[in-house]
Amino acid sequence: MKGIDMKTIKKNINLYTLLLIMVLGTACKKDFLNVTPPNQLSADVVWSDPTLAEAYMNDAYKGLVNGGLSEQMLASVSDESLFNHTGRGIDIVNTGNVSPTTTGWIDDSWNWDRMYLYIRTCNTAINRIVSGNNSISDQAKKDQFLGEAYFLRAYYYQQLLRFYGGVPLITKVYNITDDLKVKRNTYEECVNFILKDCDEANRLLSGKTMDQGRATALAALAIKSRVLLYAASDLHDKAKLTAKVGGIPDQTLPLLCYTSGNQADRYRLAQTAAKAVMDADARTGYKLNLSAPVSASQGTINYASIAMGGGSKAPNIDPSAASEIIFAKYFLLPNYAVTPNLYNGPNGYHNWGGNSPIGLLVDDYDMQDGTPFSWSNPLEKANPYQNRDPRFYATVLYDGADWKPRDKVSGNVDPANQIQTGTYDLMVSGKLTSFSGLDTRNSSLENWNGTYTGYYYHKFTDPDPNIIDQNMPQTIPWPFFRYTEAVLNYIEASIELGDTGPAVAWLNKIRFRVGMPAVTTTDQASLRTIYRHERRIEMAFEEQRYHDVRRWLIANETVGRKVTIVTVSGKFKPGKTQSAPYHYDPSVYDYTYTPSEYNVLENRAWNNALYFRPITRDEMNKNNLLVQNPGY
Repeated sequence: MKGIDMKTIKKNINLYTLLLIMVLGTACKKDFLNVTPPNQLSADVVWSDPTLAEAYMNDAYKGLVNGGLSEQMLASVSDESLFNHTGRGIDIVNTGNVSPTTTGWIDDSWNWDRMYLYIRTCNTAINRIVSGNNSISDQAKKDQFLGEAYFLRAYYYQQLLRFYGGVPLITKVYNITDDLKVKRNTYEECVNFILKDCDEANRLLSGKTMDQGRATALAALAIKSRVLLYAASDLHDKAKLTAKVGGIPDQTLPLLCYTSGNQADRYRLAQTAAKAVMDADARTGYKLNLSAPVSASQGTINYASIAMGGGSKAPNIDPSAASEIIFAKYFLLPNYAVTPNLYNGPNGYHNWGGNSPIGLLVDDYDMQDGTPFSWSNPLEKANPYQNRDPRFYATVLYDGADWKPRDKVSGNVDPANQIQTGTYDLMVSGKLTSFSGLDTRNSSLENWNGTYTGYYYHKFTDPDPNIIDQNMPQTIPWPFFRYTEAVLNYIEASIELGDTGPAVAWLNKIRFRVGMPAVTTTDQASLRTIYRHERRIEMAFEEQRYHDVRRWLIANETVGRKVTIVTVSGKFKPGKTQSAPYHYDPSVYDYTYTPSEYNVLENRAWNNALYFRPITRDEMNKNNLLVQNPGY
């Protein structure tokens, strides 16, 4: 099993509802005043029946929302993208104006209240099964439910931990009359707690063949790998943290970092945990056995296939790339699907253009020969989208990029089916005019959703040409964990430990898969820089960058930068013209590309307090034992 099958969950929830009606119907015959509330089943009833217990466990998965396929993306509070619409709170975060009362955007996937709601669901299951207070006789089923509960609790706690630092570790199920005031546990205590849950989940789920939609032993190892790498990082080492961020009270430090122990020892644990994931299942991972780079075109296909996770029917996409996924959320028709194509696609296709890649990300894609791209290079500036890292073409839509057929509502005004983010000369009724591309903010098609940056999001958008309407759902899974993350974790820990040989070998396996040349340096400092760049590109839009720049303590140098965009212009070459409709043609046009800063929608600035999220004032008021994070 890999991920969450919403079809299975929905089926079981419907059964859950039917049984609820049956139970309530029986109760009413005895005493119509003694009725269970219509939205509840008693815990005794749930844990007396394996089917109801399984439906209950399905409910525990609801804390796993759509990740980077949601309308607002974590990428837009990093140096990956710009959120196109104001008034949603992302700008508050990016301008450094977050406070306990003005928190800005908070996603359901790391909302304090919501995480604890699902932690409570997990605690109920664990307490019922461990205490024996249930009527389920099938030991294999009990082991499965218990393993799932430990896995999900570990996942929800690691979400809280990486956004807030140490949080209260709750293992009991509170009643309304209980004292709910609990202090925050230390960062180290939280890490150890999560690791213990992962180990239990791994033990209980090992050897089990799980249906799609449920946790696995390998997924538990993946959480462990991530948590240990984060724990070893500079953000959570007292000396490194305090050298970079001043003014943290001594009593607060244990909530945020290790105050004793050795960072190298923590990296050894992270290295071991990552290797355990890599070695656990030979069927996992995709094309990481190459000894030389594939062609650039094949590299783009490989990378696009990984992003599709087996959920696309587009030409050339390899469904076997689903083997890369360790744990994901799946969106299956006809019951459930998502529309990131609507959220992020070009306005010229009647989409919202919500999370637009920014120039800072685009410019970080190297040339295909491995050298850095530079606007200062005249040849590269004249043709900025040629001969780039093959992953670029599966991640970003840029001016002139081939895309899908535009729908008939657009009047077939673009028979070439290309992205148009520039302004171009065009002959209309025999007169020279300046034509604004269909995917710009001066477009004739829903210009209010046009990109500010000159780019559109591509990576997790299904390229299937049959999915063209803005309301057509897609079935691409969202990868909470994929095999390459574990490989990258192993590389990072190895570099920090000075084991540069295996680090280079595995780094090159990732690069060969996408058609990039080998890295040859074994110098630790140089390799660290190369690795961090590689992780940025390989894991773009996978909700990694937000955390990576924080745990490396480089946020001021990265997400603290101003947004950059590109302006595209196409002028007729001497003696050349083109009549409507416009299409990209470098034999007719001289194209110019002008990069610049853009600070109108949000003027980004870094605030060191943002290394950790604030605890909201409401939570602080409810629990006076909580200690607020520094800077708030």
